[in-house]
Formats: sequence, C-alpha cells, structure tokens
Amino acid sequence: MKPQQIKEITDSIIKEAEKRLVGYDTYIKKILVCLWANGHVLLEGNPGLAKTLAASTLAEILGIGFGRVQFTPDLMPSDITGVNVYNQKSLEFEFLEGPVFTNMLLCDEINRSPPKTQAALLEAMQERQVSVEGSARKLPDPFLVIATQNPLENAGVYPLPEAQQDRFLAKLLIDLPTRENEREMLYIKHKNLNPDVDTLLSADVISDIQKSILNVEFSEQVVEYILNIVTGTRNSSSIEMGASPRASIALMQLGKAVAAVNGRDFITPDDIKYVAFDVLNHRIILSHEAELDRVDPRDIISTLVEKSKVEI
Repeated sequence: MKPQQIKEITDSIIKEAEKRLVGYDTYIKKILVCLWANGHVLLEGNPGLAKTLAASTLAEILGIGFGRVQFTPDLMPSDITGVNVYNQKSLEFEFLEGPVFTNMLLCDEINRSPPKTQAALLEAMQERQVSVEGSARKLPDPFLVIATQNPLENAGVYPLPEAQQDRFLAKLLIDLPTRENEREMLYIKHKNLNPDVDTLLSADVISDIQKSILNVEFSEQVVEYILNIVTGTRNSSSIEMGASPRASIALMQLGKAVAAVNGRDFITPDDIKYVAFDVLNHRIILSHEAELDRVDPRDIISTLVEKSKVEI
C-alpha cells in the first residue's frame, strides 16, 4: 500500500471519529500512528476526558474485534488471559479465552490493579501470545492494547512498573478540551449522546498498512537524530534514569508511521520531533532535584530535541 493511500485512510478515520469526539483529532491520529507501527498506546488523563470512548469508537470505525477489561484491585491475571475449566460432559479440560483474545483490547484504568495483574499483559504486549498452564496461545492479528490510566495524584492507583511502561510505544497525555471544543461537544450531544459511525476498514487492511510501514526509508542523519535524543536523556542532569534502546526503536517505528500518514515514504526529523515527547515521557525518571524544582518533563524533552538537531 502506498503512503498516499495510508494518508487518505488515516484522514478518513479521523473525520469519521469527529462525529463523536470533539477536539480529539491529534490524539486519534497518534493512536492510529501507533496502530500502523504495530505498537501499543497508553492514555493518561483525568476521568471524563473520553479516553474510553475514543478507543471503542476507533474499534468500531476500524471494523476489528474489541474487548474491554475494567481494572480493579481484585482483578486476577486469569480474568485477562483466560482459564482452563473442566467439562463434565467431555471429561476434559477446555480453555476459555479471556478478553485479551481480540484485535483491540481496552485496559480501562490499568493503574487501579496491583502489579501482578498488570504483569499479565507483558507477554501479550511483547510476544503477541499468552501462556496459560504451560501452553502458549497466539493472539489475533492485528493486536493493539489501548490502556487508560488516571494521574498518580488520584487516590487508589498503583504506578505502572518501568518494564510495563516500556512496552507502550507511546504515552499520550490527554488534556482538558478548549472552551470552543466543549461548546461544540454540547451541541453534538444535544440530540444524540452516541452518534453512529461507519465502519471503514477491516483487520486485513490494517495488516496491509502495518506491512507497508516497514518499507518507509530513513537516512543516516535521521538515525543520528534519534540517537542524539535518546542518549541525551542518559546524560541530562535533570534525568535520573534515561530512555532504554527500546525508545530508539520506538522513535524509528513511529517516525515511519508518521511519514506514511503524511504521504511520504521517507522519514524527516520533523516526524521524529512530532512523537518524541510521547515516546520518552514515560521512559524517563526525573532526578530528585528536578522533582523538587517541579521541572516539567515537556521542557526537558523539548530542550533535548532542539539540542539534538542534525543537518539534512
């Protein structure tokens, strides 16, 4: 599939999502970029910002299987992956698939559950399979995890372990809508709280797009730009723990997808810059001094990105 076709498909999905979601264009585009890059996305924001609605709306438009797990303190790993049960008629154990066996899995308020349950997703996200009682079972293709979480300032939440956060290709911080967007939303919801959306794609088309993304080219200068940014996080006095090599791969993957949704078959530094904060903000730990000074991670990453410029 050509980049121009991917651009047209992406634009049509964003336009269709506008029937339900106001002011979400950038977020929808970045979620799609993660899907095209065959990665997972974490959405963070206060309750009531339509994070769950965005995921379910996208699944409907994309025409793929959708599963939802509401994370609670008593949620067990088997509630996600599935369990073997004994069939008294056949006198054999049968595997009952959990909600993870779908194309798009929404993990709602993922940080409401303890680390043991959160860890049940690690294998699914990394290996695209789950192991239950020694048997590995492949997940459907494509497979995307969209997890939502509330900020840690909210009561009753568990911080995601670094290893789990690293599995998310990007973390999007969902902000409050502007006054104009909220006004438009009220007029849209006035007559129909949940307007219908059309199904535009299928799982096969998504797989074709993901394969096409692999053909997007990048130059030596872009590679140096990525390395400058990622290694810069390891040398900053404001950062206690810098980004891992997985961040470099994520920047490359997302850079390819951004180039494609912009109708190009090659990456530019602007493509990397567009997703740099989303890739890095959950992969770094600020130093104690930076936290005491209430330094905004956006400022740190923005400075790193600007200092890392290369000549093309």
